[in-house]
Order: sequence, then C-alpha cells, then structure tokens
Amino acid sequence: MDDTTGRTPGTTDDPRGAREIQDSRVLAALTHPLRRRLIDVLKVDGPATVGKLAERTEQAVGNVSHHLKVLAESGLIEEAPGLARDRRERWWRLADRELSWTRAHFDGDPVTEAVADAAGSILLERQVELVREWAVRRGGYGPDWRDGTSVATQAWLRLTPEEARELAADLHEVIQKWAHRPVPEDGQDRETVLAFAHSVPAKP
Repeated sequence: MDDTTGRTPGTTDDPRGAREIQDSRVLAALTHPLRRRLIDVLKVDGPATVGKLAERTEQAVGNVSHHLKVLAESGLIEEAPGLARDRRERWWRLADRELSWTRAHFDGDPVTEAVADAAGSILLERQVELVREWAVRRGGYGPDWRDGTSVATQAWLRLTPEEARELAADLHEVIQKWAHRPVPEDGQDRETVLAFAHSVPAKP
C-alpha cells in the first residue's frame, strides 16, 4: 500500500523486491506528515544531512532531527557515515529502497488497526496535497508540461472480490513498471512525477 540498502525490523521479503511492513511499531513511524515527507525526499533526492533536509522541507533543524530519530529507531532510515566529511557531519539514507504494507495484516486488534488507518490517512492526505499543489504550480511550466502530462480518471465498476484484486494488481503493475525502469541517459531534462492509484469499494 505504500512505498520507500539495509534491513527494516518488522518486515519480510516481498517477491517484487520490496520490504513488507508487518510490525505496527514500524508502521507507526509513518503516521506523521513530516516523517512521511522526509521518507519521500530521501527516496527522490538520495542521502542527505539534517541541514539539507531542513532546507528542503522548510522546517527547523531541531524538528527535522527529532523526526529523523524516530525513523531511525524504527529502522526506516540509517546513517551513511561514508558520506561524512568530518565527525560532526551526519548523513542519512533510506534503510530500504521500497516499503510496502497491507491493511489486512493489521486487522483484529484495535490498536494496530488505528495505526494502519492513521498511516493510510497520512499517505492519502499527502497525495491529495501534491495534486492540489500542481494546480497552483502548473502555470509555471511550459506548454509541454501543461498539456496531457497529468491525469484524473475514474470509473464505477461492478466486481467480485477476485476481480477487485485483479484490478488492484493491474494498477500496481503499471506504476511499478515505470518506477523500476532505468532512466535513459539521453540528456533530456526530467521532472519528478508522482503516480498513484486507488481502487476501493464505494457507493455513489
């Protein structure tokens, strides 16, 4: 349900190459908007110092440092001492390139269910926030980026549980195909693009 070189406590190997979170204590670290964003920044921009992350997120260094500590204690990030120029400089990187988790793994206990719901809510709020930001920032891009590079589409379907799982797998496969493709070294400028999909049982 989510994505982020090391091993994350409370995870298991996934055949698609991701680490699947099954420990609610690890998932709880993702239930804060800034920690969610820090994971995204480290994924897109690579390892960074606290200062660089504070500048990138427009947050106070002390605040960023606190949330990095929470992520590190959960095994989601780790230090990268090989990048430090001196003993005072501390670099951080993702412990795993990708993370995934399944809501059903946290069913049956009110506490773990609340953690999973909070993590899903934070993720959705972040996705919606970035879509809304695009509407504001769109005018600053050239015609090539303003025409046809973003999409909003939906369809009401009648499906069995098996068909709904097949649809979910198809959507996941399309996004993962693009996520794992080698970026061509052709000299062209490329922007970071957020691609996400949701398919849920719902009523009109």
